[in-house]
Amino acid sequence: MEPDAVQRDNSGCLYPPVAAPAANKTAKENKPLECRLIFLGALRTLIAAAVLLGVLTAASVDAASNRPNIVVILTDDQGYADISFNPNHPKEVSTPHMDALAREGVFFSQAYTSGHVCSPTRAGLMLGRYQQRVGIYTAGQGGSGFDPKLPIFPSFLPEEYTSTVIGKWHLGLDQDYPELKWHALNRGFDECYKFMGRGGHDYFTLKGVKSGYAPIYRNKERIAATDYEGYLTTRLSEEAVEFIDREKENPFFLYLAYNAVHAPAQAPREDIERFQKKFPELSRKRAILMAMLYHLDLGVGSVVKKLKDEGLWENTLLFFLTDNGGAKAMNANNGILRGFKGSLYEGGVRTPWVVSWPAKFAGGRTIDTPVISIDILPTVLDATGAKMPATPPFDGKSLLPMLTGMAHAHHANLYFNSGEPKGEWAVRQGHWKAHGFKDKVALYDLSKDPSEAHDLVAKNADKARELFRLHQVWLKEMVRSARGGKTPVAKKMQVKIDEPKGTRQNNFTISHLKITSSSAASQSRIPRRRMATPVDSLNRARLNLTQF
Repeated sequence: MEPDAVQRDNSGCLYPPVAAPAANKTAKENKPLECRLIFLGALRTLIAAAVLLGVLTAASVDAASNRPNIVVILTDDQGYADISFNPNHPKEVSTPHMDALAREGVFFSQAYTSGHVCSPTRAGLMLGRYQQRVGIYTAGQGGSGFDPKLPIFPSFLPEEYTSTVIGKWHLGLDQDYPELKWHALNRGFDECYKFMGRGGHDYFTLKGVKSGYAPIYRNKERIAATDYEGYLTTRLSEEAVEFIDREKENPFFLYLAYNAVHAPAQAPREDIERFQKKFPELSRKRAILMAMLYHLDLGVGSVVKKLKDEGLWENTLLFFLTDNGGAKAMNANNGILRGFKGSLYEGGVRTPWVVSWPAKFAGGRTIDTPVISIDILPTVLDATGAKMPATPPFDGKSLLPMLTGMAHAHHANLYFNSGEPKGEWAVRQGHWKAHGFKDKVALYDLSKDPSEAHDLVAKNADKARELFRLHQVWLKEMVRSARGGKTPVAKKMQVKIDEPKGTRQNNFTISHLKITSSSAASQSRIPRRRMATPVDSLNRARLNLTQF
């Protein structure tokens, strides 16, 4: 039975109840009244639907018009204490613009990069996934590029966004010029001003770190040497400001990937001399690094100023971080953290990290929850209302629930692996961090020992076993993913946990990966010059992963 307030005709449509026929009228005479009532009810329904559609359309248009601009500023090899926002910074470090950004935004005190060197981190950032899923463990692998058919960052953004990459690409070479299959414009970006090549670039001329021609591209055109002048860090900042000026009326994605303060150690002479005069105790290389950092800080400040001057700051979602720890070869300073770039100790993968979006969440605070660079893309899609991919899913997670106070927990575990030949790996779980070289495991409590000076594995062998096993499961999944879903072979191995002298040695057995097959599909896209890694063994060489 229908509710008393509603009746249903033979067509199944609902309409308001009809009064009983008048005593002096027949049912046939009352039929036109019923039909009119049905018509009026249907008309009201149509009008209501039209109004609702208009509201939803307006809301959709409004949501699209309010989508934030996206800015990702990625510095290169900047030391964890080479930002004066860090209370442990040396006296020669002064970065007022970075500090202002950190004070205005949200600073993540335990933020990580997914890679321990340049290109692996950049690959993970562009994918929103651990870069090991596509066979990238080393700088050589990432710099050589990965499957150009895989969608990366700008491909996931709503159509109305204009995207650009400015600076260091390091995700594919240009040896196939002019085809340029690894070029940013063939990966979804709308425009660019960048160099491809390997990790570094001369700051004054069109040369690579080890000399030789290294072009800078404006879109797909190589800039002529006669048309290039200036200091590269400054030029990248100028290009970023000009892009904002061109696109200020529409939503945009600016990926500003500085190559500073990566080698070579170069800066304007007058700035080097100024630091040498002010801090005569500094080595020459450290003085040069400070001069490079000075221009990097000016660049960050110029981008923020432009956003504010154009009234874009409030609705801009901005990320600031570096690509890995500071480089020992450049005399970087990582403060109390152990290790440098190239290491999976904290000094190799911990990064200064700031997020700002004044229209959405308050700044001026610090969050201690561990986060990782592969979280950036999922956060951006969440912020723009774009659809998250179902297959393959991201490994990263949106930061917005934490930033808006809706959540405090984030990743249960964070994973790291350097590949061959070092066989270095790490797992972060809460305040625990397991770190290993090959079959040796160490365990640290980062809440009490951020410098990783005290190995607690002898007192916490069960936790060491747990984290080691978690890493093995994760690594197996990474290799399986890079092989297109084929599960690698496992073998038994002994893992050694060192204990103090006079106590028994604590060994445990675990299944470990041994990869013996190859993948023609992977071979076709990974240049032969790459160094051996776990995933390369899938492609061309038989490698035994017992050293992980």
